[in-house]
Amino acid sequence: MKTIVTKPAEIERKWWLVDATDKTLGRLASEIAQVLKGKHKPTYAPNVDAGDFVVVINAEKIAVTGKRMDQKTYYRHSNYPGGLSEMKLKDMLIKHPERPVKLAVKGMLPKNVLGRQMLTKLKVFAGPEHKHQAQQPEVLEL
Repeated sequence: MKTIVTKPAEIERKWWLVDATDKTLGRLASEIAQVLKGKHKPTYAPNVDAGDFVVVINAEKIAVTGKRMDQKTYYRHSNYPGGLSEMKLKDMLIKHPERPVKLAVKGMLPKNVLGRQMLTKLKVFAGPEHKHQAQQPEVLEL
């Protein structure tokens, strides 16, 4: 048997379309992270970004369980003293509806250069329209 080493030049990337309507945020994010990493392919290697592109539509219609809508808090800091700001999930879905999906997926990717490279292949849109029709994405059933 030969050992196959995945090289970045040999990777074929596909485009997938995911409809986030009434999908649980964490479960949706974990499935998307697996596709972005490339774990669904037989040529997966942990040291190479072999994943596909994912387009998420209807991000404003995600579902969360329990009291998470009122209790989940997102924090960010401006790197100035007293620069900590927080926002509840309910408010973030109103102001920036695509951000909770992107942040959930980001937390499930590797925390290094490879993970940031994988995150650039994620395209999230609040409504049903997206600007990647030319790539002819296939529907990914989760």
